[in-house]
Amino acid sequence: MVSQKILLRDNEEARAIFGPQDAYVRLLDQAFPCTLINRGNELSVQGMATDVGQVVELVEVCKQLLRKGHQLSERDVQYALELQKKGDLAHLLDLYQEDLAQSFKGKTIRVKTLGQRAYVDAIRKRDIVFGVGPAGTGKTYLAVVLAHLALKHGQVKRIVLTRPAVEAGENLGFLPGDLQEKVDPYLRPLYDALHDVMGSEHLARSMERGSVEVAPLAYMRGRTLEDAFVILDEAQNTTPEQMKMFLTRLGFGSKMVITGDITQIDLPRGKRSGLREAMRILSDVDGVEFVLLEESDVIRHQLVQKIIRAYAKDEVERE
Repeated sequence: MVSQKILLRDNEEARAIFGPQDAYVRLLDQAFPCTLINRGNELSVQGMATDVGQVVELVEVCKQLLRKGHQLSERDVQYALELQKKGDLAHLLDLYQEDLAQSFKGKTIRVKTLGQRAYVDAIRKRDIVFGVGPAGTGKTYLAVVLAHLALKHGQVKRIVLTRPAVEAGENLGFLPGDLQEKVDPYLRPLYDALHDVMGSEHLARSMERGSVEVAPLAYMRGRTLEDAFVILDEAQNTTPEQMKMFLTRLGFGSKMVITGDITQIDLPRGKRSGLREAMRILSDVDGVEFVLLEESDVIRHQLVQKIIRAYAKDEVERE
């Protein structure tokens, strides 16, 4: 057994490291077979040398993040613990080296996991990228942010966002309004991401000028999309024919990002998913990259990770 004390700069830094009502200390206490006692700006760690060393290492990384201006959250501490288990804790600091953009309200947008960084790097390098992973991994949001930056910097002339209008337990025909009003609810997540990045007035002007287009997948047939950043969301709900149709719309100077979650397919029973088929058929095609995001890349409420884990376990047991 060994004992080590970690001295923090002041009580304010200690509060940020320990978390609200010492929540982050409790996370560490649950993760390691150590005794942790915090008083003032001091944290005392008692336990086996290896475990104490890991706690000290993790707190040191949190200190460095804090001193670089990053406000620690419970998600940051949980992700640091996950990275430490994999031996990748040192990479956590790299994630905060680059700010991608700022939201319309001035909030800094940056990648928050190693999976997200690989996804962003792939989009920058490749013309066609598939981002596949569970809900909450930022697939669509990050693609919209990069599309906005490409438009802003003149790399493309327009953004095209599309989704298949699949009836997930509801019938489009019974919804009120004309066709556009019927499909708008399916496209709402895309509008939400654009609103956050561009602001409602800028988005409205961009849509009027035609530099931003949000449309159902059916509207893509027969078109060639040049000098465009094209995002296909909810791609797991395309048929193989729709996916082929969409991918062959790629024109010169364009980039395509296809996002989806193969665990949430809403197609009628017996229908094959275009995303699943694309992963099988295109895996060896040069210039097409698949980025597989995982449960550890989920950046929503911590319960989302637990829900995903529980459903995955249930599916394995049923199979």
